[in-house]
Amino acid sequence: MTLKFTPDHEWIAVQDGIATVGITAHAQDALGDLVYVDLPEVGKAYAQKDVAGAVESVKAASDVYMPVSGEVTAVNEDLRADPQLANSDPQGKGWFFKLKLTDPAQLDGLLDQAAYDALIQ
Repeated sequence: MTLKFTPDHEWIAVQDGIATVGITAHAQDALGDLVYVDLPEVGKAYAQKDVAGAVESVKAASDVYMPVSGEVTAVNEDLRADPQLANSDPQGKGWFFKLKLTDPAQLDGLLDQAAYDALIQ
């Protein structure tokens, strides 16, 4: 499994050509308790850096960006029903959507764990 991060605080985990995307622990901590999550449309293709959804918290609202180009294959309906899953388990049960990659080479332009950790210091 490949795990990468964006400067906009999304994470992407890729296994067998399918990517799972969510917001990082740092992002959810900065936002505070999430109260609403807008998820992308299943079956829709997005380009890298397109707005794929949004989150709202008691403190702020923020867009969720597409870390790489791809077609959304699934969304986390549990997250829609309970947005705080992104607070309690951001890289587990709090995932946002899954996508089929259209340009896997785009992963090379994302941050690895060490680079992301340096970014948020």
